[in-house]
Amino acid sequence: MGRLFKFLIYLIILGGIALVGYAYLGPFFGVDFSAPQTEIRQPVTLEGN
Repeated sequence: MGRLFKFLIYLIILGGIALVGYAYLGPFFGVDFSAPQTEIRQPVTLEGN
């Protein structure tokens, strides 16, 4: 049972390292993580005293 937990811990750590590596190296491989840039305008009505 201990070997299973140790294997799962190693797998989680390896997955985290892979995710961080993908986040940093993704743009070099053509993956675009940036959000779409669009301007949104909405009228706002302010009511005074």
